[in-house]
Amino acid sequence: MAGGPSTVALAGAVAGAGAFPFLAGGYRSVEALAEQISQARQLGADFGVNLFVPSRAPVDDAALQAYARELAPEARAHGLELRVQPGDDDDGWQAKLDLLVSDPVPVVSFTFGLPEDDVVRRLRAAGTTVLVTVTTAREAVAAAEAGADGLVVQGPRAGGHSATFDPSRTIGGQATADVVQEVRGATTLPVIGTGGVGGGEDVRAILAAGAQMVAVGTLLLRADEAGTPETYRRALADPGFTRTIVTRAFSGRPARSLRNGFALRHPHAPSAYPAVNRLTLPLRAAAARAGDMQRISLWAGTGWRGARRGSAADAVARLAAAL
Repeated sequence: MAGGPSTVALAGAVAGAGAFPFLAGGYRSVEALAEQISQARQLGADFGVNLFVPSRAPVDDAALQAYARELAPEARAHGLELRVQPGDDDDGWQAKLDLLVSDPVPVVSFTFGLPEDDVVRRLRAAGTTVLVTVTTAREAVAAAEAGADGLVVQGPRAGGHSATFDPSRTIGGQATADVVQEVRGATTLPVIGTGGVGGGEDVRAILAAGAQMVAVGTLLLRADEAGTPETYRRALADPGFTRTIVTRAFSGRPARSLRNGFALRHPHAPSAYPAVNRLTLPLRAAAARAGDMQRISLWAGTGWRGARRGSAADAVARLAAAL
């Protein structure tokens, strides 16, 4: 839930309802993350922090420049000219790791890849439980071999970016419960299942498949405490959106979004995260300010219809009541 929706207030509401909250460390400076951690400590409850593992894949500069030219008409609609941003972007990886080792939190989870063994060892030595997000049994085995304490098993129906270690692969539509079963057959690590949760029935299916816990994200996007932008909130409730789609159009990495015009118009975006994400950011920001739901990333899992207005505590209570 990086990029705005994750807030300390949201974590507090979730914790108050008896669930385990996370803070999103992605797209946030190390100083801002440190401040959020400090505030979260005042909640009087355990919490976790999620980090993005940096991409090490080379970027095809020619393909990236061609995509920038393809997006020129989209940018002109909001008076912009998009430019490819030079240089690498590891989202402050080392600084955030150093922060979490020097000022440990109860749990750190990783997504977008497998952190190096030394990273896992340093965090565990600091007293932190380390979770790795995986999407296949093979990734689960690799995470176990790296020393992870547990796994977040993400099914393809999850909203937002796929956690796949290989962002060039095709993301299907398999139920999270099926992926959990496959992972449980490959490793004995504890499992948190996530993806496509729209209500209690989905939670029961994931637990029945062998997960010890279930994580949700999309269901909390319309919560009062979430920092979700207003245009995004309106889209999630708009009956005009009827399907989700996996797209690289916004960020260069496969991610599930509501099926809007931008995703449909650009089905062949290069696999180049975070370069594409930086390229489209000014357009997405301008579109959000203008209320243009057809040119922003509307990350949503297949259970997005279950997202409601009200406190996040109410959402947690509805899921717990269905067990």
